[in-house]
Amino acid sequence: MTTRQIKQPTAEHPITITPTAGRVRVRVNGELIADTGSALGLQESTYPVVQYIPIGDVDPKVLSRSRTQTYCPYKGDAAYYNVTVGHLTVEDAIWTYEQPYPAVAAIAGHVAFYPDRADVSVEPA
Repeated sequence: MTTRQIKQPTAEHPITITPTAGRVRVRVNGELIADTGSALGLQESTYPVVQYIPIGDVDPKVLSRSRTQTYCPYKGDAAYYNVTVGHLTVEDAIWTYEQPYPAVAAIAGHVAFYPDRADVSVEPA
């Protein structure tokens, strides 16, 4: 059995989590599936900011758990959801860290959407 490396954010690989100002809305195939004023923006290193949305603000009727799992040494084990709207299912459109590492504990209970699989918009307050 191999031991997974756990990494802490550093000045060379910073991770910051801040409340998103305004509303975040998510559409898949044009259908609104999430709407929240409680999103968190996670900025990791030089990557674009990712909006993490409380799972309770996502329409549960469109979600189905995927078998996909991945690992991030900074955040932990990720689980995935498929999104179904109408007759279209978008595989692994959402990921979540259900038990994130302490450095990113704020994203527990939140999900994020792949930008090429969902339209995520941030609208000013």
